[in-house]
Amino acid sequence: MSRQIGGVSAAEALAQLDDMTAGVVPINADEFRQRLAKACQLMQQQQLDAMLLTAGTNLYYLTGLRWYASERLVAALLLADGSLHYIIPEFERGTITPLLLLPGELHGWQEHESPYQLCVTLLQGKTALALDESAAFFIADGLKTANPALQLSNAASVSALCRRCKSEAELAIMQRAMDMTLAVHKAVASMLYSGISTAEVEAFIDAAHRKVGATDGSYFCIVLFGGDTAYPHGVAKPKALDDGDMVLIDTGCRLHGYLSDITRSYVFGTPSARQRDVWQHEKAAQAAAFAAAAIGVPCQQVDRAARGYLQQQGYGPGYKLPGLPHRTGHGIGLDIHEWPYLVEGNELPLSTGMCFSNEPMLVLPGEFGVRLEDHFYMTAQGPRWFTEPALAVDQPFA
Repeated sequence: MSRQIGGVSAAEALAQLDDMTAGVVPINADEFRQRLAKACQLMQQQQLDAMLLTAGTNLYYLTGLRWYASERLVAALLLADGSLHYIIPEFERGTITPLLLLPGELHGWQEHESPYQLCVTLLQGKTALALDESAAFFIADGLKTANPALQLSNAASVSALCRRCKSEAELAIMQRAMDMTLAVHKAVASMLYSGISTAEVEAFIDAAHRKVGATDGSYFCIVLFGGDTAYPHGVAKPKALDDGDMVLIDTGCRLHGYLSDITRSYVFGTPSARQRDVWQHEKAAQAAAFAAAAIGVPCQQVDRAARGYLQQQGYGPGYKLPGLPHRTGHGIGLDIHEWPYLVEGNELPLSTGMCFSNEPMLVLPGEFGVRLEDHFYMTAQGPRWFTEPALAVDQPFA
């Protein structure tokens, strides 16, 4: 058994963890103001009159207001001239007002009133409205009912351009979140034992994330053993751990709104020659993707590099199994999956500040799967890892 896998109790593994959040601060008001200014500039370039940000990620990204999506509209209407209007249920005014980071005019609507008509009134006859891409259909329907002349478009033409390249402040938060989750991965690997259930491992990971400073625990958690690892996002009835099983653990946490997401695959016990070979192919594919990432290179080229290497080893072609059944990577930030994506057909050039997962998973139906997932961000000099990739099938941590 590897010195990194098994050998200590859950209590001992938890005791080795400490809060890791010191010195990392949330995004400040100045940066939110800079984001609004950029969004307004993009709206003007695209001849958009306004953008409606509904409760969720974009509302927080551009205004700093955190609120949950429900059947009641809570939104910010940002006009291209920089005017900011908050549209809220009147009875929530006392709750929402202290949460506002950026000043704007508050407009409350009563339960019997239409918030969509309120939006139309605030637009003052303007019709080119970009609607938050995450907005529910009933919001778009309500707006069109209030004014059939509205020209609704996808606000991703603005929000994606604002969010896809991270600032130094964002990168610092993401780096610490990744560090926290990597520490959790090391701890959970050390406390595995034959017979442990996936539920027990998931509970430990949640407790470990809280120990390192993630107040909400794990943002998500996938734990798979043996043949179950051939299913990227799990099975209905996961098996317990046996000696010789491939282990796949994919988890992350949230820090100041930003997310981590790391996967490690390794063998509990002595790896077979087959497990070693496949694991090494996965590692080489991840390395090929990283090597292909360069400023100005299309996103799809990174996916092609990983997939091309795997095809040379006899996998695929394309998404065919055994092989890589999904894209090589996704963007990450305030959402666990966000733009841009490392996938065939995405010709967007890589640029400074873009952040990606690198996870060209290998799936062998009826046998096992291997996913090594680390993230990198683009600098002017090329890609840089948030976390160092695994070294070997029996040494999952550098």
